[in-house]
Amino acid sequence: MALPRLRSGTGRLAAALAALALAVTACGGDGNSTSPKSGRQRITVAAVPLADEAALYLAQDRGLFRKEGLDVRIQPVQQSIQALPALAKGQVDLIAGANYVTFLQAYDKGTLDLRIVAEGARAASHMMDVLVPKDSPIKSVSDLKGKKVAVNILNNIQSLTLDAILDARGAGRPVYRQITFPQMGPALQKGQVDAVHAAEPFDSALQRDLGARVLVDGASPPVRLIPISGYVTTGRFAAKNPGAVAAFQRALAAAAALATRTPDAVRRELPTFTKVTAGQARTIRLPAYPEKADVAQLRRLVALMRAQGLLTKDVDPGSLLVK
Repeated sequence: MALPRLRSGTGRLAAALAALALAVTACGGDGNSTSPKSGRQRITVAAVPLADEAALYLAQDRGLFRKEGLDVRIQPVQQSIQALPALAKGQVDLIAGANYVTFLQAYDKGTLDLRIVAEGARAASHMMDVLVPKDSPIKSVSDLKGKKVAVNILNNIQSLTLDAILDARGAGRPVYRQITFPQMGPALQKGQVDAVHAAEPFDSALQRDLGARVLVDGASPPVRLIPISGYVTTGRFAAKNPGAVAAFQRALAAAAALATRTPDAVRRELPTFTKVTAGQARTIRLPAYPEKADVAQLRRLVALMRAQGLLTKDVDPGSLLVK
């Protein structure tokens, strides 16, 4: 079932979110339901079709969920934040590719009873880059001070990590502009921004199609291998469905191990759920796929969010992990 695409404008955004809620309700989303044909427990997962979620699709296509007694239904969304209202209302059971910054902020504000089921991806070298036009006068990160840099979502993982990189190098910060990944190329060409912070596959495409130049690796120290996205649910769902959550974790861990051991399996999978072609999939840079959630790594992220004022209080990710 196709889900609505976001359009511009506040009113349209609200309409799209309402339509999303209706769509996922119509598609299912009751974690307690059992598929009448298979007898497996049904779980509905909202997922962003990016490389971060490769383990989810590998687990689905390799039969790892079925092996664990699950009937997993994947519902694509353009941004994980789109599915947040549906998750809070129990209209989807999990969100894959949930960017931690947004969901930890929702927990911090008391709007979501968050639980982290598994890690999805960590920042690996050049899986996201800050790009400038090939003839740009910007030559170093120090030149970014006060310049306009496009990010997919404001006050999120991209600005969080780039600010940490700039701070570590003693460089000043830019001004961020929210522009979706598909629109970053046109914005850069028209001079609406001075640089873009693009993730794969858009990163490689902008370098190939526009000749954009890499200014800085978005996964440079001190944010190398920092957690960027995961699989999340609510405390209510986790408490009511411990067996299903544990089964999901086992299947996903097996898929993550496959992704880590055999990157070519990911590259073959990407064209099946993203707009990446087989040719592009052979060359794009992949994130790291952890098999097990690491509390210490998640605490790195929380500490960075606290340092940059994105959380109002200390959050212990260990208390949020479903074990």
